[in-house]
Amino acid sequence: MPYMQLTSEERYVIYHLKLFKLSLREIARRLGRHHTTISREIQRNGPVISSWVYWHEGAQQRALQRRRQPRHHRRRAYTPLVRYVEQSMRAERSPDVIAARLKMEYPDDIRMRVSIETVYRWVYRDAHQGGQLFSFLCRSHKKRRKQRRYGTGRGLIPGRISIDARPDSVAARQRFGDWEGDTVEGAKGSGHITTHVERKSRYLIAAKLANKTATVTSAAVTAAFRPIPRALRHTLTLDNGKEFTRFRDIEKCTGLAIYFADPYSVWQRGTNENTNGLLRRYFPKGSDFRNVTPKKLAATVKILNHRPRKCLGYRTPHEVFLEAKLGAVGK
Repeated sequence: MPYMQLTSEERYVIYHLKLFKLSLREIARRLGRHHTTISREIQRNGPVISSWVYWHEGAQQRALQRRRQPRHHRRRAYTPLVRYVEQSMRAERSPDVIAARLKMEYPDDIRMRVSIETVYRWVYRDAHQGGQLFSFLCRSHKKRRKQRRYGTGRGLIPGRISIDARPDSVAARQRFGDWEGDTVEGAKGSGHITTHVERKSRYLIAAKLANKTATVTSAAVTAAFRPIPRALRHTLTLDNGKEFTRFRDIEKCTGLAIYFADPYSVWQRGTNENTNGLLRRYFPKGSDFRNVTPKKLAATVKILNHRPRKCLGYRTPHEVFLEAKLGAVGK
């Protein structure tokens, strides 16, 4: 049964019943509350001096003031917890991993608990005060970004097939061979990187783009998929960037069925967006991609493909995809 906060009307009743010197259990019975709820209310919001009378208006004001105070400040008062979070952030652990590891490493210490949202609040507060913890976040944001509402901000690619028509099995990750794609931009005029991630294994393939034209992009994407067995090329879900205008050429050369996510709906390509965030750790925004050679890009992709993932049972994308690839070749 969910807990319900006491209302101002209930506090008014408590005030009058206390004047008649009724017991806490009797007050609770008349309000339909548990007696410990009434006891906690008087302890928290009652008079500072026990001989004074419980006053409902003052109690209501104190309750509202306490409700407005963020709870994460209470957690910050426990130094071992704060130290653990800061050390974990510097070890490049994500907030969700920090929250989960606390429960594993301190199963009997409820003081060593923190929510994912609280970690983010601490990091953004630290950034506001000139700290550098934000630099260890995946995307190194100093503050929470406003979420853009999706809409028809730019013209859609002619002939595109919406993600709504994509087979349901793709969303369920029931098979290997369903991919998500996008482009990552460097400093203005320095080039781009096209990235494609297999949804089930999180395996990444990427290629340098000299420019973002549709002709160059389609050729690069086709070449990137050439080493992938045909049995592992089912679908490709793309962003609505104009560089994918020649998606029909990609379909013809690779055998992939291409679908497009809704505008400004990055969560529909969450696997790709998350992987792009990991790639940004090596090539931050504003990087001069003219200095990124194909060899350097390949080395970075190899690092990411050999990075253990929690969602894969701490196996690597390379290990998972290699099994699927060997199985596809053996058929």
